[in-house]
Amino acid sequence: MTDELKRTYVPFSEWAERSKQVEYTADVPLLASDGTLLCKGWARSNVFEYNRDYVKKGIISRKEWDFYTIHVGDEMQILVSFANINIGGYVAAKLVDLKTGEVICDSVQYFVGGNKYVPPAKGDVPNRFKEKIGKTEFDFHTKETERTLRYKGSFKKKPVEVNISMDIPEGLENITTVFPFDEDETKYFMTTKQMCMPCEGTFKFGDYVYEFSKENAFCTLDWGRVNTPHKMVWYWGSGNQYITDEKGEKHLFGFEITWAIGNEINATETCIFYDGKVHKIGAVDVEKFPKDRFLETWKFISEDGRFNMTMMPTLDNHSDVDFKVGRMNCHQVFGIWNGDVTLDDGTKLQIKDLFTFCEYVENRW
Repeated sequence: MTDELKRTYVPFSEWAERSKQVEYTADVPLLASDGTLLCKGWARSNVFEYNRDYVKKGIISRKEWDFYTIHVGDEMQILVSFANINIGGYVAAKLVDLKTGEVICDSVQYFVGGNKYVPPAKGDVPNRFKEKIGKTEFDFHTKETERTLRYKGSFKKKPVEVNISMDIPEGLENITTVFPFDEDETKYFMTTKQMCMPCEGTFKFGDYVYEFSKENAFCTLDWGRVNTPHKMVWYWGSGNQYITDEKGEKHLFGFEITWAIGNEINATETCIFYDGKVHKIGAVDVEKFPKDRFLETWKFISEDGRFNMTMMPTLDNHSDVDFKVGRMNCHQVFGIWNGDVTLDDGTKLQIKDLFTFCEYVENRW
């Protein structure tokens, strides 16, 4: 990637006409029985039928995760997650102070073996994933209009209990994408990003109790079923907030920007959410590669000119887990976002003081 952004900017209407992105609107199988990828594109819900038995596996190439991120304004980040990387995995609940970067609680339960704890094949339809792993219990329950997350575990020999409920607004769309990797037709990256879900709940750790309400707390579901090369790089940013229109009415707003994963010719994981509907935009990038300058200003712009945002960083929540055969080096940078976005009908929205993140990740996994 070069230092300077070298994209050609065009009006959103012109970009929409010439875009080669493929939108899927009906159910379609993801893989052939030999593991070959059958589809490449995006959808407003998960229409890609996933059969994990068809995945052509390396040692840890097949990875499945349900990753829930709750941001309570600029105060706290709550992470509730499950991951299966074929040889094993984990379930976890984490609480991070976004003012200081302090990890208040980091409860994790690991397991060995990839077939005992199998998550649902889709994350955006009613389903229930309830298990006990060791002494840790969890229950992720998705209904038509509500999702609840329950977790019971421990950290530093103290009990941990998390109870979260979130709204799934009627007709809520998401962005589900399938990216191929040119070097291998059996490698792919399929994710669903579902956002704009107001939530409330409690996070208990020993005598410590943190409560939050739907007033300023939103959940983002990052759901993934992938079969990847060993080395990968990506950017991921997303945000949610209420915005008020000229009539004084509140609307749910969000955005999703992910890039640098696989071949993006048929899809980009970039869109705007407004009142639960997807407004698809072109590829997004930063004007300058932020490596080693993560706390300087980030300027984002899309190739169609519909996403123009600036982030003023306040925290680099850096983590670097290196276990020799694998590594995850992540700079999750939080900050205050300002700028404008343009909807499908040409309406321009001014976004003010949205606190959220964009991360840069280098992986060997």
